[in-house]
Amino acid sequence: MSATESGRYQAKHHIRIVTAASLFDGHDATINIMRRILQSSGAEVIHLGHNRSAAEIVNCAIQEDVQGIAITSYQGGHIEFFKYIYDLLKEAGSPIKIFGGGGGTILPSEIAELQAYGITRIYSPDDGRSMGLQGMINHLLSSCDFSTQEPPIDHLLPNVAKKDPKAIARLISVAENFPDLRDELKSTIQKLIKVSVPVLGITGTGGAGKSSLVDELVRRFLRVNENKHIAIISVDPSKRKSGGALLGDRIRMNAIHNPRVYMRSLATRQSNLALSKYVQDSIDICKAAGFDLIIVETSGIGQSDTEIVEHSDTSLYVMTSEYGAATQLEKIDMLDFADIIAINKFDKRGSLDALRDVRKQYRRNHMIWDGAEEDLPVLGTIAAQFNDSGMNRLYDRLMTIVNEKTKSDFKKIPAYEEKKVSLLLNADRVRYLAEISESHESYKTFVLRQTAIARQLYQLRGTIETLRKSDKAAQVPIFGSPIDPSDDPTIAGLIKLSEEMERQLDHECFSLLSGWDKTKARYKEATYKFQVRDKIIEQALFTKSLSGLDIPKVSLPRYKD
Repeated sequence: MSATESGRYQAKHHIRIVTAASLFDGHDATINIMRRILQSSGAEVIHLGHNRSAAEIVNCAIQEDVQGIAITSYQGGHIEFFKYIYDLLKEAGSPIKIFGGGGGTILPSEIAELQAYGITRIYSPDDGRSMGLQGMINHLLSSCDFSTQEPPIDHLLPNVAKKDPKAIARLISVAENFPDLRDELKSTIQKLIKVSVPVLGITGTGGAGKSSLVDELVRRFLRVNENKHIAIISVDPSKRKSGGALLGDRIRMNAIHNPRVYMRSLATRQSNLALSKYVQDSIDICKAAGFDLIIVETSGIGQSDTEIVEHSDTSLYVMTSEYGAATQLEKIDMLDFADIIAINKFDKRGSLDALRDVRKQYRRNHMIWDGAEEDLPVLGTIAAQFNDSGMNRLYDRLMTIVNEKTKSDFKKIPAYEEKKVSLLLNADRVRYLAEISESHESYKTFVLRQTAIARQLYQLRGTIETLRKSDKAAQVPIFGSPIDPSDDPTIAGLIKLSEEMERQLDHECFSLLSGWDKTKARYKEATYKFQVRDKIIEQALFTKSLSGLDIPKVSLPRYKD
């Protein structure tokens, strides 16, 4: 095993790993730590998140052509889960290695059983202590440092036309990992392409919700086009420093678990670009496989990026309302080239203003000075909302454009009812948790301020009564009773200061303090009486203990200040 000075394993091949937490397992802290170390060690990580079934993990691993699967399992069903994953991979004829961990939930005897069954390695707490986190990752990477497919590729070609995900994935890997064979592979693949296949390119700023939007488009496509197949090529950036990449678009994909869908995640393997230089090879391979529609999703782009236009027949630009001042729109190149523009996360405050401004900019860019606003290809969407009307409109407009440009016959959504947007939180209440916190802090500040005033007022009244040295005056309640006039200038000054302090005290607080002695007296009585609709209700204030003691139901504080 070779390692750098920092202790990280130096791989000879591009290593791709699927990471996930097992089904019915919400503990994803560990797998998140592991996949971050994998990324920083140079691996391309396809992260699925938590609560993933064996079939989801295996199908993803085959489609992504990875060398290994890393799973954490803390839910107690690890024996059956890991064995089932191994059986599914064996059934598919895939030599993908399986790694796992589960802390103390996986016993040493169970680790031995799983590894004897065929699981590559289950890491135990003892391994963590002896090897360290980086040591375990180094072991995993060294075990996966091999090429999944070596030339020649002739045996893969017959299965490509059958839409075999394993063959498609292997060919894409060859295109990525053997650039010397690129021309030969391209020539071979071009011969397999029988019909023209439309390509929909989707690009946009990072965090605009492109993956969620793609998932909603795929869901609608599968529902209304019952016999059509779709391929998704998703690109995410590689880290310039480590070479690793987080290919995390599958986390947002819920509609792709369908035999009519193939998805492949690509790392750019270069910096400052939104697309992999092998994306066209991947598109051609999917065309050769006979998919009916290919979607290419780029990584987050800047204002000047328009790469996607060169690889697609129809392009969709996804943005949000958070682009800054309206003048920033003049700098976005994709507003010139996109066939349709989606302002996603339309539930955010300012989205209607953004829709107006983007439509104005679109008119300027395309010299459109008449026509209704609704006819412009600029739509508001909420991809995170089920059956969003904006997403329905976007899908229909997209299919219309694709059909016109490529002579396709994709169906649109049957007549649907325009529903009112139903948000979990209205735009003016998105800060409701912050408002609760602010209200709590404001109340605490109010209480502390009133407490300080009441304490000073109490001390002033006490000082006045002490200076008077009058037994009668000493019996006067501190709060709620006027102070007798006094000719003594010191006492007179204190009385004046006391009155000023009293005006600073909140009226409700003053009333509570003034009536405190009466309140204590009421709760010391045996019963508490109150009236409801002309009826007197009497409630006992004490209960008898087994020792015969009277225990008050309401215990009042005993402080004197």
